[in-house]
Amino acid sequence: MASAPSYNHGAAFPEELRSWQSRLREDFPIITAHPDQVYLDNAATSQKPRAVLDAVTDYLTSENANAGRGTYPWANRTTALIRHTEQQVRRFLDDPEPERSGVHFVSGTTEGLRLIARDWLARQLRDGDEIVVPDADHSANALPWREAVDEVAREGITVRVRPMPYDPAHDYDHRALLPMVNERTRFIATTHVHHVYGGDMNVGRIRAAAGPDVVICLDAAQSVGHLPLSVADLDVDFVVFSGHKAMALPGTGVIWARNERGPRFVPGGWAGSPNTSGIVSLSAAMSWLQEAGLERIARWTVALAARLTDGLRHLRSYEVLGCQRSLAADSPVQQRHGIVTFRHHRIGSNDLGFILAAEGFMVRADGHCQAAGGETTSSVRVSVHAYNTVEEIDCLLGLLERLDEEGGPSRRY
Repeated sequence: MASAPSYNHGAAFPEELRSWQSRLREDFPIITAHPDQVYLDNAATSQKPRAVLDAVTDYLTSENANAGRGTYPWANRTTALIRHTEQQVRRFLDDPEPERSGVHFVSGTTEGLRLIARDWLARQLRDGDEIVVPDADHSANALPWREAVDEVAREGITVRVRPMPYDPAHDYDHRALLPMVNERTRFIATTHVHHVYGGDMNVGRIRAAAGPDVVICLDAAQSVGHLPLSVADLDVDFVVFSGHKAMALPGTGVIWARNERGPRFVPGGWAGSPNTSGIVSLSAAMSWLQEAGLERIARWTVALAARLTDGLRHLRSYEVLGCQRSLAADSPVQQRHGIVTFRHHRIGSNDLGFILAAEGFMVRADGHCQAAGGETTSSVRVSVHAYNTVEEIDCLLGLLERLDEEGGPSRRY
């Protein structure tokens, strides 16, 4: 790895978490097995703690069976395990009315959002209705809602799609949303933490602007497993997330449905065999995350991101995307939740990604699946989790400092 940068940061790091983080890092075999590599692509997928790996191995080697298909003990225990995990999801999300809500296992956030669009929203829309779509968020939270509108249009139903307004800091502009909402507004799609800018999108303000009756769907792919999420506090109707971003196996995700505004959500079609090993991994991951402490995880990842933005603001060749008022480590403005995205003024983002990979830093360098209203130029995204260290961020900054250039702001992407 590169050496540390030559400047000091503007605010003290939460030193009291260092010993906690050091112990936690030892739980990740892939991290400890590759000390010369730095994994910084956690917004794409997270690494898995030993407890998750062991739980899946134990299940597959002791009682693997299909669920809801047999009456023998292994099948019964697998069915009970799935029911237990459904309840665990409700507790994990701080569900205030678990007897009312529904928990549905899917392959991930993308499938979950599409199922809501196809099997719920399309059936509720009537001629003249309106929906609000966040066209600068992830494509998975923009395209399905438009697909639902296109579907009902083939039946002669006209629905107006209104783009979610954003403010200059790339947060939702709840003030601009307020006059857009009217008696025909049926649905608003939102994101909890933005996958490019790293900001908490303040969804509570969206409920205040939308009023008590509009259905709100929350894409929580970048928040579940990274910070506490309470549906008791966020008055939303759907929460969708991917297990693989929350330390579970790929191919596992969740739709949580409040089932209070509008008909109960029921996925259409015949339900096939569930991803039992994935559900086992999700159960183990939620247990591990709660034991580790989501509040501590959030403090650690926010501090690492602030350390990175604080360093980048001293380097003339870099542009950090998102709120410019929150770059300093001691900024009083909301800071990034473990996601920092930037460009170099002269080195193309894909080239910069290759340079960083050659030095052992695994980052993402492309358009990050942002929908049509978002960034049109590729960028480099660094996303951290609890197993990342201060030293890794400082060494990354040391390399970025060596790539810094003197001179004017001429840009070639």
